[in-house]
Amino acid sequence: MFIKRTVIITALITLLTSSISAEIKSMPLEKLNGVWHLRVMDSMEVRKARAILDFDIEKMKLSGFDSCNRIGGALHKNSDTNITVPMLMATRMACREPLENWVSKRLHETLEEGFNITEDTKYGVEGITIKSQNHELFFKRMGKE
Repeated sequence: MFIKRTVIITALITLLTSSISAEIKSMPLEKLNGVWHLRVMDSMEVRKARAILDFDIEKMKLSGFDSCNRIGGALHKNSDTNITVPMLMATRMACREPLENWVSKRLHETLEEGFNITEDTKYGVEGITIKSQNHELFFKRMGKE
């Protein structure tokens, strides 16, 4: 009985992880060019915070808005899959809402920790997932439905 249950659970886990990984693909950096709107951060809907990232891969630059302040910096490729923005610059405006403060803090942490980028689909929306050691952010390309 125990062995049958273990085999069934293992088969289900394998099936689930293979179907999840089939939807998530590594993303070539050149496809990252453009403006991306943050939709979900650490499993929380954060569209109202209006955080955006604008990637310019040709110049290896990042700019955008962290929901409170303009941000910018140079992208550094640490490996084939890991990128950081070690010297992230930002204006110093205070955040108005707790959600904006929460998003701003975690977005900065993610960019400075180093992150991997994958193409992803969440909630029926195509986009990218940026994942660092402590955070997972889902973005939708702006200007595309």
